[in-house]
Amino acid sequence: MQWTLVIPLKPLERAKSRLTATTGDTLRPGLALAFAQDTVAAAAACPAVRDVVVVTDDGLAGRELAALGARIVRDEPAGGLNAALAHGAAAVRAGRPQSAVAALNADLPALRPGELARVLVDAAGFTRSFLADAAGIGTTLLSAAPGVELRPAFGVASRSRHADSGAVELGLGGVDSVRQDVDTGDDLRAALALGVGPRTAAAAARLLISD
Repeated sequence: MQWTLVIPLKPLERAKSRLTATTGDTLRPGLALAFAQDTVAAAAACPAVRDVVVVTDDGLAGRELAALGARIVRDEPAGGLNAALAHGAAAVRAGRPQSAVAALNADLPALRPGELARVLVDAAGFTRSFLADAAGIGTTLLSAAPGVELRPAFGVASRSRHADSGAVELGLGGVDSVRQDVDTGDDLRAALALGVGPRTAAAAARLLISD
């Protein structure tokens, strides 16, 4: 099964606000963009991925991610994360109604194409499924088989909300790069320990230099 990934991204000036204590407001938008660039590049290189759709209203992010091969969809609902994901999935299926669709976080800078492929191959066995984040509270990926509504419920405690919605939790081990999203300084250090993509590595180096 080939998947279309839908990745939501806030305007960079508002993205990753919880990182401000670690990065400051000057470096935070660039780091958020670097996360998204490394996420999209790794996702596009995954053999189980047909294409990548990014839902964003940020002009700079849209240009940079389109250069990596992503299709950019405007966040027309402007109703938050779940509305953006539902809109992105609808845009995909307007052209290809039988597409298998998965929502993926934009802040997975250590993402490995091979690990993502393992998750998506496992997800293909279920109508809806999800992968919990490294903290065990949130969600980094939510999948919907062809003809099945995505029904995203991201946000606080999304792991339990997705389980309550009937999605099956994927219990794979050895896919740490797909679980390690970055919201805090500790998350960033954990991602760096896994090994991040080149854009995040460069942005993190600037952060260390500024310290």
